[in-house]
Amino acid sequence: MTERYVRDLQEVDETQVAVVGGKGAHLGGLSRIEGIRVPGGFCVTTDAFRRIMAQAPSLHDRLDQLSRLNPDDREAIRTLSAGIRRTIEGIAVPGDLAAAITRALAQLGEQAACAVRSSATAEDLPTASFAGQQDTYLNVVGPTAILQHVSRCWASLFTERAVTYRQRNGIDHRTVRMAVVVQRMVFPHAAGILFTADPVTGNRKVATVDAGFGLGEALVSGLVNPDVFKVRHGAVVAQAIAAKQRAVHALPTGGTQEVAIDSQRQEQPALTDAQVVRLVQLGRRIEAYFGRPQDIEWCLVDGGFQIVQSRPITTLFPIPETGDQENHVYVSVGHGQMMTDPMKPLGLSMWQLTAMVPMHTAGGRLFVDVTRRLASPASRAGLLDVMGRGDPLIRDALETVLDRDDFVPSLPDASPGGQPGIGASAPIETDPAIVTELIERSRVSIAALERDIRTKTGPALFDFLLEAFEEHKRVLSDPLSMRAIMAGMEATWWLNDTLREWLDEKNAADTLTLSAPDNVTSEMGLALLDVADVIRPHSEVVAFLQGVEDEGFLDELAKLTGGTEARDAIEAYLDRYGMRCVGEIDITRPRWRERPTTLVPVILDNVRNFEPGAAERRFEQGRQKAQKKEQDVLSRLRALPDGDRKADEAKRMIDRVRTFIGYREYPKYGIVSRYFVYKQTLLEEAERLVQAGVLPEKEDIFYLTFQELHDVVRSNQVDGRLIQQRKDAFRSYHALTPPRVLTSDGEAVTGAYRRDDVPAGALIGLPVSAGTIEGRARVILDIAEADLEAGDILVTTFTDPSWSPLFVGIAGLVTEVGGQMTHGAVIAREYGLPAVVGVEQATRLIRDGQRIRVHGTDGYVEILP
Repeated sequence: MTERYVRDLQEVDETQVAVVGGKGAHLGGLSRIEGIRVPGGFCVTTDAFRRIMAQAPSLHDRLDQLSRLNPDDREAIRTLSAGIRRTIEGIAVPGDLAAAITRALAQLGEQAACAVRSSATAEDLPTASFAGQQDTYLNVVGPTAILQHVSRCWASLFTERAVTYRQRNGIDHRTVRMAVVVQRMVFPHAAGILFTADPVTGNRKVATVDAGFGLGEALVSGLVNPDVFKVRHGAVVAQAIAAKQRAVHALPTGGTQEVAIDSQRQEQPALTDAQVVRLVQLGRRIEAYFGRPQDIEWCLVDGGFQIVQSRPITTLFPIPETGDQENHVYVSVGHGQMMTDPMKPLGLSMWQLTAMVPMHTAGGRLFVDVTRRLASPASRAGLLDVMGRGDPLIRDALETVLDRDDFVPSLPDASPGGQPGIGASAPIETDPAIVTELIERSRVSIAALERDIRTKTGPALFDFLLEAFEEHKRVLSDPLSMRAIMAGMEATWWLNDTLREWLDEKNAADTLTLSAPDNVTSEMGLALLDVADVIRPHSEVVAFLQGVEDEGFLDELAKLTGGTEARDAIEAYLDRYGMRCVGEIDITRPRWRERPTTLVPVILDNVRNFEPGAAERRFEQGRQKAQKKEQDVLSRLRALPDGDRKADEAKRMIDRVRTFIGYREYPKYGIVSRYFVYKQTLLEEAERLVQAGVLPEKEDIFYLTFQELHDVVRSNQVDGRLIQQRKDAFRSYHALTPPRVLTSDGEAVTGAYRRDDVPAGALIGLPVSAGTIEGRARVILDIAEADLEAGDILVTTFTDPSWSPLFVGIAGLVTEVGGQMTHGAVIAREYGLPAVVGVEQATRLIRDGQRIRVHGTDGYVEILP
């Protein structure tokens, strides 16, 4: 049964990854595409690998050990994986297996030069390419050498880099198998890589060709810089020809060597433009066959192209599906909502069902299509203004797209499809009773939801929820609520713009809004200081909390001295704020009420870093500071020409901003309160499905959309493969960085600040809360890992409202995502924290523990020596 161990490349295709690995399967598929030439060869199957592994029973235990290692324990991985490789390479290839390989080799010519290439089952997959993770050997001659290099390929499954890559991608070492591809060696004039989409911008209509002389190893290993060609619509649109001083050539006796290139040839292009265009045409054929952009290794032999590998480009951000061929421009919802992590399918669909505008999904994130609004000059100006105030990088990215005259069509001003008016322009009195009434309306509506949903189960629950979503949207779109939000924001903008003009003062509203009333998010941070005040006197409770790991710890507290008071204080906090969590726009994220241990580190920081009564003191200090600022501004205005009028106008706006700016945070609180009610009932439904044997575990519902879950509840049947596919896809989405602006060509448009008023080397961002502060940077990506000292500066990716309890204990804030009116900015101003947001790659460029200076008034961060 030699075919069990060896398969000709012509016999396999991409459905047989389990037999011949990702590379072998792709090569087999490639060889079936009309017009694509692939060097002949065969695959040594995964059955051969299994047989070799079975020769050394000790390997099973060592793989178990390897699976348990921390991906960051480099030394342990290095030692254990080296031992596994030595064992595999030391196993003699059984006679019948060696004979099968030698027979297949004879078909190619026994002394033919071959490439021997590893092909793992977790390789060249849609979600993990494993590029360069296993080994390839070129120009191997003769059966003895081929068998030796097949063994080396098997062992290369356990190189340190391959092991670490699998661990970081959540792939179990024990489930991966290694096949080996043996192909006739080609001796090319030139070789290189073709990306059928631009690997930097993501643009699917731009192909990139890297080319050099000789074997492609010179490019892959970084020995030479390649010629780079960019092709769009069948024409070379850009090229950079490199000085190619070296090449890798095959030796007649086997192996390869570096050679110098004749000085006259060094600056000659490795390919002509016509050859580049022909190569891209072949690439488009391959892309169409596999159904997604490809990273293709090619060789130019005797004037024709041969393809030696094709794998999916896994780093591209997916494009929302529209079903049309029109141009579209999408803006990221996550950047506005301060949540750029991927969301699970139930989270995506619930947000879509309750949002005020249509939303598209891609890569586990949400996007709004703004093409129609950009196309009409009237709506375009308004959109750019709103985007620019929120996040200048989004505005700049949109203007970059608009500068390409042919991408966004021009429509007349009265185009349908613009965002409906929200009634924000109607006048509204500066009356605190309006805010009180709006909060009461929301409270009554949520109480009715909690009351009415209790009796609903099964399909009737889903009918009820669809009606509840309409009420959800009605409350959100309440014209009075919209006018109150806009009144606060417009008053902020007026104060900042006008006081800069009249008094040459930047960001005056930052101080004038300190300790504004009715801000449910800033109250949440102060309320946790009050919880710490209850706990601080009880040393036994503090000691207990330092060791807490189990979510049932609240029940244990009552056994301790002072524990009942501590438990009651935490419970009261959870009753008011327990529906919140990091990434709270995703209904599937664990809420504080479900995972109260999340709050423990923050409570302990508050116990350690504050004195009793800190919440009330801080709020009062902020209020007095704002009052003093108001008096200062008004007295300076009165000293100006026409000063009384200016002071009266400013006073009206100060009263207005203090009346309404706190309410800006309330609608989100209402949304998340509703979400927790929806989630609890859906999990009760899931529990019934588990009891009925329909689902293995209740959190599997998170990988279904709302409509799919409705269908499962109705039919009592679920597609387990779909849930597994969704889990794999969700895991892969974590590796993707969502763009602020994305086009239907797949181009991620990042935008730039375009400023020249900052020191060299400074990190540029958006100034959202005035002041300058120096301190120790604490780079924190998980609120549960927070360990802050007074005076620390928090550096993180994004801060939604759930981060607010940390704000009371820090001196400044730096985030990668955010705008003037996103939650982190509003709360930073409330607490008087200097803050700069929208600092690209801040968590990578600033190291934990470094001293930094945050310029919250001017919008940049300096890393100090």
